[in-house]
Amino acid sequence: MQDQSGDQSFQSFLGRLRIAVKKQDQAMLTSLMTPDFGYRWDAPPEGESVFQYWSMNDLWPTLEGLLSQRFVPNGSYMVAPPQVVKDPNFKGYRVGMRLLRGSWQFAYFVPGEGAPR
Repeated sequence: MQDQSGDQSFQSFLGRLRIAVKKQDQAMLTSLMTPDFGYRWDAPPEGESVFQYWSMNDLWPTLEGLLSQRFVPNGSYMVAPPQVVKDPNFKGYRVGMRLLRGSWQFAYFVPGEGAPR
């Protein structure tokens, strides 16, 4: 993927996503997420939602902070923070967005694989 960080549709999508995260608007967030949204490396317990997981682990502020970072291309995703691409050993949380049927979608928010949660 080419760098889409300056693209108007990407910036518009990010704006909506930032507002939804700040308000913890679950309905809006759900509409912006891919159907296979990734938030854990392991299988979630029965009945757990992504939003419960974020609240239980106090991840809302982390997500908010990541969405203010610069996004860079990585494969078929636009990701933040840029260290994800620069440092293959980066263990911190990262977010990824991708185009799905012509629209930007929030695809994942996970720590580095193998990082403590």
